[in-house]
Amino acid sequence: MTDAIVVSRRYDLPAEQVFDAWITPETAKRFLFATPTGTMVRTDIDARVGGRFTFTDRRNGDDIDHVGEYLEVDRPRRLVFSFAVPKFSADYTTVAIDIAPTSGGCDLTLTHTGVLPEWTERTRQGWTKILDALAASLA
Repeated sequence: MTDAIVVSRRYDLPAEQVFDAWITPETAKRFLFATPTGTMVRTDIDARVGGRFTFTDRRNGDDIDHVGEYLEVDRPRRLVFSFAVPKFSADYTTVAIDIAPTSGGCDLTLTHTGVLPEWTERTRQGWTKILDALAASLA
């Protein structure tokens, strides 16, 4: 396993709005695991400790599931979930989202642990794109 992948971004929005984007299906499907060439065909979110999520992105006729379980839900400061993409690996990793209010917005730090070394850079790039897409979806 690699060291933690950490990606941060500042948003000019309240912490509550940024947090809620992660757990509100209509917003989450616009940025979370969505790809430019895919179509989000399923967004199921049960945002409570022990609740699960499934996002299915259809890419070139192939459905890619992104699944996990919520381990910690502390609105608006922290969201932790297990995460897997079964098509590529049955192994679950852990993602923690920490949101700190600032004057004029908030800082979000995403920490992804348990990623295999061969997926490190692609995972970092993916989360960076997701955090950018989050900003666009809330604009």
